[in-house]
Amino acid sequence: MLSNNTVFLASANPHKIAELEQILEPFGVELKSTRDYAVREDVEEDQPTLEGNALKKARFWHQKTGLPSLADDTGLEVDALNGVPGVYSARYAGNDATYSDNVNKLLRELNSKQNRNARFRTVIAFVDGENEHLFEGICKGKIIREPRGEKGFGYDPVFQPQGFDKTFAELSAKQKNLISHRGLALQKFLKFLK
Repeated sequence: MLSNNTVFLASANPHKIAELEQILEPFGVELKSTRDYAVREDVEEDQPTLEGNALKKARFWHQKTGLPSLADDTGLEVDALNGVPGVYSARYAGNDATYSDNVNKLLRELNSKQNRNARFRTVIAFVDGENEHLFEGICKGKIIREPRGEKGFGYDPVFQPQGFDKTFAELSAKQKNLISHRGLALQKFLKFLK
């Protein structure tokens, strides 16, 4: 499965790469990513589900690199918006949207809503050439009314995880990795690796 403890992460997102490196480092797993390869291709995330997008990316990069490949797709699912933005979270405000564009659109959409419950859901796909595996992590919480905090990325400044009075953007990376959707999915992946 992992002949040399190297896993390819199908991402060019520096925030995601740094987050995963921190989580995987204690396990002796070396992370390679698209920044380590001359191939500069984007895999279009055109599948209707998080699972479909994660598998599509992991399969593509396994084929390109020959390495066991890990890919994820994450969605913020908001109750009052019937699960939206979901699979479209990264491009909620348009294809070239910035993190703040997406956050601002979300806050506008929720402006008159009382129910602000939401959950982050990550699906990780692992493709090693012989098998394909999926790991899911869910973090429940709520969307606050205005951004708080400087850490993290994406919707982190407006997502307050259940049981906390701070947003993801106010938590340390270590705290966030223990409870986040991506952290929980990765813990399942690491248990599988063992």
